[in-house]
Amino acid sequence: MLYLSRDGQTAKIAHFLASRIPNVELMLLSDWLGRNNAQNVAKYSAVVVGAPVRYGHFSRDLYRFARQFSQVENPCPVAFFGVNLTARKPEKNTPETNPYMRKFLQKTANLWQPNPCAVFAGALRYHRYHFWDRRLIQLIMKLTGGDTDLCTDCEYTDWQAVERFADKIKQAMLGE
Repeated sequence: MLYLSRDGQTAKIAHFLASRIPNVELMLLSDWLGRNNAQNVAKYSAVVVGAPVRYGHFSRDLYRFARQFSQVENPCPVAFFGVNLTARKPEKNTPETNPYMRKFLQKTANLWQPNPCAVFAGALRYHRYHFWDRRLIQLIMKLTGGDTDLCTDCEYTDWQAVERFADKIKQAMLGE
């Protein structure tokens, strides 16, 4: 399981998934890219990748992994989950309805076909953000009808949905 995390929520989700799936090697995607290339995923029976959206975009490292993965001759199955605050809204919490997931999956459709995919709401932790990030996120939350109280710490992640995703991974990728 490879993941990226800016403020810790994607890491928390990845660790939760890893605790539910047998024989998981958990690693930061950026560390893995520094030591490997996607050809090395062939030695695994399956790969799960998780990444957050920050200011409307997934990380360049995620795109880099997708490009490398597209060059693997016999790729193993790959699953993907994204994390963003937009997914806190019920009408935007699936890969089909979440604008960031749709855009990313469309951009990378010729590179990889992760299945299953999921999107989870992240956490809003104003106290962890630097001054300008705090103000910008507060503005974004105001524009999208979210919580703007700078004393707020909210975790929007639906842990039952994360549990269901772990079950999908086990069924689809590991035959359990």
